[in-house]
Amino acid sequence: MRIYFMGICGTAMGNAALLVKEQGHEVLGCDAAVYPPMSDVLADAGIEVLDGFDAARLAALKPDQVVVGNAMSRGNPEVEWLLDQSEITFISLPELFHDTVLPKRCPVVITGTHGKTTTSTITAYLLERSGAKPGWLIGGVPNDLPGGAKLGEGKAFVIEGDEYDSAFFDKRSKFIHYRPQIAILNNLEFDHADIFRDLEDVQRSFRHFLRVIPASGYALVNGDDANIAALLPAPWTQVVRVGVGEDNDLQITNFQDAPEGAQFDLVWKDEHWAHVAWPLHGLFNARNAAMAALSAALASDHQDPRDFDLSTLADFQGVRRRQDVLHSDDSWTIVEDFAHHPTAVAGAIEALRAAYPDRKMTVCFEPRSNTAASARFQSEFQTALSGADRVYLGAVHRADSMRPEERLDTSMMANSLPDAKAFDDNQSLLETLKMGVSDEAHGLIVFLTNGSFDGLPHSLAATCSSVR
Repeated sequence: MRIYFMGICGTAMGNAALLVKEQGHEVLGCDAAVYPPMSDVLADAGIEVLDGFDAARLAALKPDQVVVGNAMSRGNPEVEWLLDQSEITFISLPELFHDTVLPKRCPVVITGTHGKTTTSTITAYLLERSGAKPGWLIGGVPNDLPGGAKLGEGKAFVIEGDEYDSAFFDKRSKFIHYRPQIAILNNLEFDHADIFRDLEDVQRSFRHFLRVIPASGYALVNGDDANIAALLPAPWTQVVRVGVGEDNDLQITNFQDAPEGAQFDLVWKDEHWAHVAWPLHGLFNARNAAMAALSAALASDHQDPRDFDLSTLADFQGVRRRQDVLHSDDSWTIVEDFAHHPTAVAGAIEALRAAYPDRKMTVCFEPRSNTAASARFQSEFQTALSGADRVYLGAVHRADSMRPEERLDTSMMANSLPDAKAFDDNQSLLETLKMGVSDEAHGLIVFLTNGSFDGLPHSLAATCSSVR
């Protein structure tokens, strides 16, 4: 087939295009913003990427099928042309995976409000190191794998299961389409305020997801999460609880965190499985590892998960932009982390405290996601950020698109924290940071965002490198 990707330069769309080409289909696509690194990756794979959207051009290309990206909406000229056609099929990206990539595989679908990318990466890493030759689609850049997507030859296919909607014409969560045989429900909180009304609305989507797991499959759930407990029981499938509580089937015990990394034990049904010592920090990452370990063991058909070797976790280097050290010397350490929800912010601060116990921590937070930019979590963000020694609040993303009472009030938050400042623009925040690294002897600066923070993390890292 000749498959056309509308919005091909997104991480998921670009990686999907690579997988479909690997299957033997002819692939091409377009996007409004064609730029590296995805444009280079696609070019290296021989996939043509067209700049902008042009209905006449699409008509001349005569594709057999069009994959419509999640960012596409009514009013786009190619969308409007496509809707008038009767001979060309169009589908969402999740539908493409349901029909093309996942049949005859064992999909391992990783879901949850937090930790999907890291847990997916650990699962794929463990399976790859075990020789299982898995496939995967990960919404990030793994440090230990050759890329974010691979078709693989083995049975298992690891895929990050996002609860966000599939397309403008399909408002179901993406994970509904992914044929889960082994599913992880790592945690559940209210998020994506632009498409979900409240927590119950999010839970409804996860309930639908649970219902498509077959009787022979597994639902690995966070046994310590009350919001997930509210989804149970699910008697039609095999439910396995994972967590720190004593009633979990897979229990995390003896957790300790230190500058060199964390360590903990995994206990499977009251029998010791493994002692894990690895470079990552935070109890939330230990939970990610426990979920990944069990899913990898089950995907490998181990009757007793304890037979699956976890020793390679000692070498795991994580995912780019998760506790990513951009610069470090005797004076300053600069870290970038992907955190845009109060729970993730609090967890990142706690983990980095353990990693750098002797350094004063300045946290720079960019309210960029639809949830973070809204006023919904005003007090929760304030509480989460209070764990830092100093807080710099960046500009609220697209603040002009929200009424004042609907958006996060960073000035109010700064006034309520002991040492904090809110900035109207990110460049002013950067200039303040640069003065700080010149005036002060040493410290830890942490950038928390789900975007680029206007390039501030790398700009400050370059400044520190040039003056030390």
